[in-house]
Amino acid sequence: MRELSRRTAGFTDSVIRRMTRVSQQYGAVNLSQGFPDFDPPKEILDKLAEVSGLPHQYSITWGAANFREALARKQARYMGFPVDPEREIVVTCGSTEAMMCAMLTVCNPGDRVALFSPFYENYGADAVLSGAEPIYIPLRPPLFSFDPGELERAFQGGAKALILCNPSNPAGKVFTGEELKQIADLAIKYDAYVITDEVYEHIVYAPHKHTYIASLPGMRGRTLSCSSLSKTYSITGWRLGYIIAAPEIIETARKVHDFLTVGAAAPLQEAAVVGLNFPQSYYDGLLEIYTKKRDLFLGGLKTIGLPFTEPQGAYYVLVDISEFGYASDLEFCEHLAKRVGVGAVPGSSFFREPVKHLIRLHFAKSEDTLNLALSKLQKIREVFSKK
Repeated sequence: MRELSRRTAGFTDSVIRRMTRVSQQYGAVNLSQGFPDFDPPKEILDKLAEVSGLPHQYSITWGAANFREALARKQARYMGFPVDPEREIVVTCGSTEAMMCAMLTVCNPGDRVALFSPFYENYGADAVLSGAEPIYIPLRPPLFSFDPGELERAFQGGAKALILCNPSNPAGKVFTGEELKQIADLAIKYDAYVITDEVYEHIVYAPHKHTYIASLPGMRGRTLSCSSLSKTYSITGWRLGYIIAAPEIIETARKVHDFLTVGAAAPLQEAAVVGLNFPQSYYDGLLEIYTKKRDLFLGGLKTIGLPFTEPQGAYYVLVDISEFGYASDLEFCEHLAKRVGVGAVPGSSFFREPVKHLIRLHFAKSEDTLNLALSKLQKIREVFSKK
């Protein structure tokens, strides 16, 4: 048989999704893959229950009109500028497709794309699949700040676009206004695009604030703002995402999207309109819920004595496992699931640098689940002392 695609030769399966399977194999509390174990808002589920009255055929390829209109109203309120539902939105099958679609919209084979490291594992694969070469810029703990000089060298080296995850997965970093201005100034100076992943836009802990880089001067026409409903409304399985960008960008993105997936699920778009019309009180309540979960989980980690970097946004925490002496963080995570009963993701799957001493846990779970995980983690030293 002739050889298969060379561009995938360096790929593995998703380590995050693999660790969910490992958690299931050992009956561990799954704090690896970031999805909730509690229900979406009742209003959305009630609308979904009206299945017989929802559309069952294709919606418009780039999104049902009422979904785009509701999304445009909601995002304009938070992004700080008007969004045209007819010309500036494409609805995708989750933010995963949104990011891939954005990359294919911007990049030609041989182009270069800048990524901050650590990064969500899909970004490097997205670059390779679109024929682009990734350039990595390190974010340095504990604040995961970047060196402006290193970032400028990436643009000088030909980066056509920068991928910006804000708030970030896995570090929970919220980029400051000054950092975003530095990024924007360089993007304008070198005539580059910024592709954002802002799925945690409503999960930002005080005193930190989320700023949409598209709202900065000169950035509206060169930013592809990608996000989804998954995290905001606890509907990760619905796969409803979107790109918001200038009309000339969306015109191309819609063509890419059409040939990738045709369109997102019509009944789910109809049901999700209810959530897009929620008042501010919903988002205030969402942040209150996640702040409580963060305080509960991080407080438990402190009591146990496991060192970690406190997240400023999103619902992930990087935990330092240096004391356990493992050369392989993947092996540690497999043993953690099997012997302690908690699922985690090895930090090496997020870093370009040779980082082997971190694991990622998430706290998007019910309080009962978090307390169960913490009770298991309390025995971690006893269990690993017997290895």
